[in-house]
Parts: sequence; C-alpha cells; structure tokens
Amino acid sequence: MSLEMITFLMLTILIGVILMGFPIGFSLAGVATIFGIIFVGPQISNVFMLRIYVALSDNTLIAVPLFIFMGIVIEKSGIATRLFDAMYVMLGGLRGGLAMSTVAASTIFSAATGVVGATVTTMGIMAMPPMMKYKYNKPLACGAICAGGALGILIPPSILILVYAPIANVSVGALLIGCFLPGVILSALYLLYIGIVCFVKPEMGPAIHEDLRVPLAKKLQMLVSSVLPVCVLILAVLGTIFFGMAAPTEAAAFGAFASVIMAAAYKALSWKVIKDAALATAKSSAMVYLVVIGASFFTSVFMRLGCGDIVEEMVLALPFGKWGILIAMWTIIIIMGCFLDWIGIVMIVVPLFSPIAIKLGFDPIWFALMNIVVLQTSFLTPPFAYTIFYLKGVAPPEITLNHIYQGVVPFILLMLVAVALFAIFPDILMWAPRAAALAG
Repeated sequence: MSLEMITFLMLTILIGVILMGFPIGFSLAGVATIFGIIFVGPQISNVFMLRIYVALSDNTLIAVPLFIFMGIVIEKSGIATRLFDAMYVMLGGLRGGLAMSTVAASTIFSAATGVVGATVTTMGIMAMPPMMKYKYNKPLACGAICAGGALGILIPPSILILVYAPIANVSVGALLIGCFLPGVILSALYLLYIGIVCFVKPEMGPAIHEDLRVPLAKKLQMLVSSVLPVCVLILAVLGTIFFGMAAPTEAAAFGAFASVIMAAAYKALSWKVIKDAALATAKSSAMVYLVVIGASFFTSVFMRLGCGDIVEEMVLALPFGKWGILIAMWTIIIIMGCFLDWIGIVMIVVPLFSPIAIKLGFDPIWFALMNIVVLQTSFLTPPFAYTIFYLKGVAPPEITLNHIYQGVVPFILLMLVAVALFAIFPDILMWAPRAAALAG
C-alpha cells in the first residue's frame, strides 16, 4: 500500500470514528494501534509504553487539574451571580445593556475559571430570563451568551492552552500571557457590536430604567466585592508567570489555593464543595490525560510511517503562497469545528500544521496564538457546537435552536475580523510574550 493511501486512510478512519461518537482518546489510540501493528509490527507496543511514560511525567500537564479545580471552586462560590448583578447595575440603563452585562460578566468569569460550559450555563440561567422579560431580540440574547462563554477557551487560565503548548512544542507561559490581550479585544468587539446594533435598532435591546436606582456607594460596593477579588486572582496568577516568579504549574497551584480562600471569604466553602470540585476535577483531568496519551500514540505511528511528510508536502505544494496556505489551514480548522470539539481538532491538526508554519517562516508562538483564536469558532459554528447545546439545555422553551444559530453568526464574523486584525498587526499578539521574556 502506498504511503499516500496509508495517510488518507489513517486520517479518514480517525475522523469517521470520532464522528460516530466514540471517545476521542480511544479513537486516537485505537486507530494508532491497528495501523501500528499492521505496518510497524508488535514492537510498536514499546513505543506506546514510552509515550505513556513521557505524557505522565510531563510537569506542564500538572497544571491541568489545578486550573480545573480552581475554576470549579470559583464557579461554586457564587462569583458569577455577583459579577452579573454588578454588571447589570452598571450597564443595564444603556441600550443593549443586559446583553453587554452578559458579555462583560462572562469575560471576567471566563478569566477566573477557563471553563466554557460553566460560563454558558450559568449566564444562560441568570441572563436569559431578564432579557426575555424586557423583550430583547432572541438571537442577540443567545449570541451574547454563547460568544461570551466561548471566551473561556481563549482567556487564561485555559485548558486548551495547556494541552496545545506541549503538542506544538511552544512555551505554555508565552501562550498564557499572549492569549489575555486578544481575549479582551474580542470581548470589546462584542460589546461594541451590541452597542451599535442596539443604538441603531433600540427594540433589539431596550434600556432598563426601573430597578436600577442604586446609590453610588452601593454600586461601588458591588464592584469591589465581586469584580476586584477576581481581578486580583487573575493578575496574581498571570503576573507570577509574566515576571518569571513562577512556572505555569506553580501559578496554577497558587490559583487553586487562592480560589479556596475566595470561596471561604464568600462563605461558600464547605466539605461538599471541596468534594464535588475534587471529583469533577478528577473526571475532567482523566479525560484530558486519556486524549493526550491517545494522541501521542497516533502521532508516533503517523510520523513513524512518514505520513506527516506526505501532508507537509501536499500543503506546501498548494499554489497560494505562504499566506494562502495559512488561510487554507485556518479554513480546515473552522470546517472541522463544525463537527468536532476543540480537543479533537488540536490533536489532529497541530502536529501536522505547526511544522508547516515554521517552514513557511511564521513565528511558532504567533501561529499558536492565532490558531487558538480560530479554535474559538468550534464553540459557535453549527451544527455541532458545545455552547449552542449548553445554552439550549438551560434556555426557556421559547428559545429555539434556530434563534441560537442566528445569534452566533454575527459573533463568528467578529471572530474572523479579529483573526484578520491579528494577522495584519502581529505585534498585538506578540507584545505580551516578548515583554514577559524580557521581564523574566
């Protein structure tokens, strides 16, 4: 069998098995085992054992359960409710204020948890009823919740970054620092879009005047008690990395400890909270480790057989120039995002695309940051997107899938605008990692 045919079969069978609903980790490991035994021989088991050892001894991945634990504890501390209430009081009097409050609260909550599902479901439960009460445009309300929640995969601490960095062989710290600014810029684009749309068409997001007669002292107290502690936690975690005071794993440990202190300060800490957070962390971390190990199996067989070289030659032979090839790779990621979740996309395309980008002369950190921004679309692109189904699960009966599909389209376009902006002005992404390197 030709090498081209082996490459085609490995990728096609892998994607087909995942689309059939099999767990990604088992799919990766299963396809690798079958092709490894057929084309390499039984000795491939020795390679697999070595890959397991390497994955389990990777210090970077220790940050995964720590950040997950931090996010779950913060979620259970009730901080999301406090954040939304504070943003509601500050922005509710503006046209589109409720939708903007949702995006603003989601941005801060995402930066504290890094968990998309928690942000979307929490904001769906809290923000959707008042937006329906005040006759907000249904697609706009749905889009604000989904897009705001999807920021959790970009703004650190993000599990995607911790998984992506070792596969692309780039610095975790550089990606954690580098993703913060694009996340804030995307949030600002969402707020600007909502503000403009509701200014032009006030009926899409009417201003609210009743129930907002809150004294200034009360507003300040709400901001200090809800926003300030989260901002301090975020700056402490990222600041220790930025100034070279701690590695990402150590910063994650500090964040996990600080989240427990914060929950205690909000009088939300209990044995049940700790137990539930520990169990949820164990389950999520086990899933991540299983996928990482399965991906290492697949990559080892794929590269050992020379399939990686075939893909590289085919992509580099495209008659589009370096930027055309780059756009083609991002287009593939966006299309895959319509059918696969982010972790499957990362495990399949990153080992293939990263070497190609380096050969084309692109900075590996910049390319990784751009890919992470593009990967956000996988949370919004129909028909299969996690935020869509998270929101549908908690939305009122009058909210249909069609409303959600319509609502996410403008925010997907805003993501593409951000991608173009970061491609034209790469220093937007690279400023923070370079500054961190100098500070360290």
